[in-house]
This record gives sequence, C-alpha cells and structure tokens, in this order.
Amino acid sequence: MQVKLRKVGNSIGTSFPKEVLDRLGLVEGDSMNLVITDDGIKLVIHDPNFDQVMQAYREGASQYRNAMRELADA
Repeated sequence: MQVKLRKVGNSIGTSFPKEVLDRLGLVEGDSMNLVITDDGIKLVIHDPNFDQVMQAYREGASQYRNAMRELADA
C-alpha cells in the first residue's frame, strides 16, 4: 500500500487509510514505534514494555557478544 509524505509543521508525516486503522485497532493518540531495518522502516504498535525489553537486549548483547554471534551463525 502506498502512502504520500506531506509537510506537517516543521516535520514530514503521512496519514493512514481508515481500513488500516480499523484493522489494527488504532485511534488518534495511540503510539507506535518506528524501527529502522535493512529494507527501510517498520512501524509497530507501541508496547509499553518495549523500551525495557530493548535495554535488556542491549545489555545482554554487549555482555554476551560472542555467544550471540555464535547463535546467529547456527
């Protein structure tokens, strides 16, 4: 599905078709997380625990870098 980027104040934004909002159960004021991937960006519905989970991942990934690398290669 293609959407256009538009100027919104000093930023750039887009709008989502009603069908998408209804399907995902999103309403005005809901939060989403923007994740940068190798292919572009991914928007995911905000999980209140997301920041804590990502912090735990960063700490674990740093502390267990070699083990994580071996698991990734498996």
